[in-house]
Amino acid sequence: MRLLTLMVLYAVLCCATSDSNQNNIETLMDNVVVLRVPYGVGTRMYVPLTCGEAYENQPVFWKKNGMDLKPALQGNQVKVLVEEMDGGNYTCHLGPDGEYLNHTVILIQLDPDNRTVILEEKSPEEGHIHCSAPNYKGSFHCTWTRTTSRPNAAVILVKAERFLEKIPCELDADGSGVHCQDANCPYKEEQHHIFLTVYIHSYSRLEAYTKAFYLREIVRPAKLPNLHSGDGKVFSWSYPDSWEEPCTFFGLQFQVKVVHHGDSCHSEEHIMHTTTEEAKFEVSVKTKKYVFCVRAQDKHTSGPFSPWSHCIVNKNHVSC
Repeated sequence: MRLLTLMVLYAVLCCATSDSNQNNIETLMDNVVVLRVPYGVGTRMYVPLTCGEAYENQPVFWKKNGMDLKPALQGNQVKVLVEEMDGGNYTCHLGPDGEYLNHTVILIQLDPDNRTVILEEKSPEEGHIHCSAPNYKGSFHCTWTRTTSRPNAAVILVKAERFLEKIPCELDADGSGVHCQDANCPYKEEQHHIFLTVYIHSYSRLEAYTKAFYLREIVRPAKLPNLHSGDGKVFSWSYPDSWEEPCTFFGLQFQVKVVHHGDSCHSEEHIMHTTTEEAKFEVSVKTKKYVFCVRAQDKHTSGPFSPWSHCIVNKNHVSC
């Protein structure tokens, strides 16, 4: 009786373990499955693989990362044992040394996914991903930086959406950023966040980074063009060509700063500092040597500033 009870208990535990393993396995995209494992716990999980329905009655043999498995693994539907973070690329072939038929990449993601080692954190406020847009036409660009210990990490998938509507994106050539184009009308009030998720892996380790934002939070005007002054007193400039029109609807405000001669516009020490909505400004300071600085931001959202534009005034000589 006791033996029967133990056998039943063993069967229940095996079934529960199998179900638990299945709950930890997710298909990320075609030919890529993700196995979620708890951090700090040695894990051994079986992952089911299928070569394909077309090869059901074929002599299918499997390899891992191009190497033969020992003992040999044969069959159209198999299970492979994955220990801790040891995933890989499993390929199936027609016979032991036959042609390639299909493959499945097994990646490992820690659960919870909060021990990030692949991307650098830009700041506690900004997180790991920086996004910016030149206007409200819907185009935006997001960037990230790999840590020095994971320089060869590769992006495997980027997802962007707003309120269940997918936003098309194109990965930069170096894999360190992405350009996306939201189809929303620039005159429409934003009611829902944009969610961007970057899936990046280093060997078998997968990490997912998500950033949520409104377009209005990341719109940064381009550097102000045509900054000039005839006498070193009255300065004028233009709206960026990339900025949305009409200006009455997409208005800018300008931060003006005068700093000491030889200082940069980023200097915290200044002679004068103010804000204006006019695309011109008259300087009234006693010194005849100084640097005039100006930058712009959306006056309605007080979002990110444009880069500084500046003129160097040296008595009667003005260089912009």
